[in-house]
Amino acid sequence: MKPRSFVIAVATIFFALHASLASAQQQSPDEQAVWKLEQAYWNYVKALDLDSYRNLWHPNFLGWPLSSSKPVKKDHITDWISLYTAKGLRLKSFTLTPAASQAVENLIITHYWLTSLWADNLGHGEPQTLRITHTWIRTSGGWQIVAGMSAPGAPAP
Repeated sequence: MKPRSFVIAVATIFFALHASLASAQQQSPDEQAVWKLEQAYWNYVKALDLDSYRNLWHPNFLGWPLSSSKPVKKDHITDWISLYTAKGLRLKSFTLTPAASQAVENLIITHYWLTSLWADNLGHGEPQTLRITHTWIRTSGGWQIVAGMSAPGAPAP
């Protein structure tokens, strides 16, 4: 790599990290708590801990996952996981990249990219990137997902 290219690459990484840290510092404590729940969400999927996964969802949830041709309610929130496991696939790894979040009264909206690798027992699989939106509502028991949507997406910039 030429010296000038190296300097540009280092400067780009520095500014990207600085912007990311500035964004994280502007998040409210509630937003930070919800981002931790988003991470827990995917760890539950990876562990196939469907009880803990279901506890993240509000009883009045309505959302539109990529795997469904129409919106679904809470009683169908694990259907998409079953589509993978029925094929002998398990979530091997994932990377959650926050795009934005916003707190509005008792709601927090999150937008992020998720790059996941669902693999067979030999470790074969193709990474897939989705764009995901969740709306979390504060309840007496904590934060729960009350709405959401997922769509195919290019990897995070």
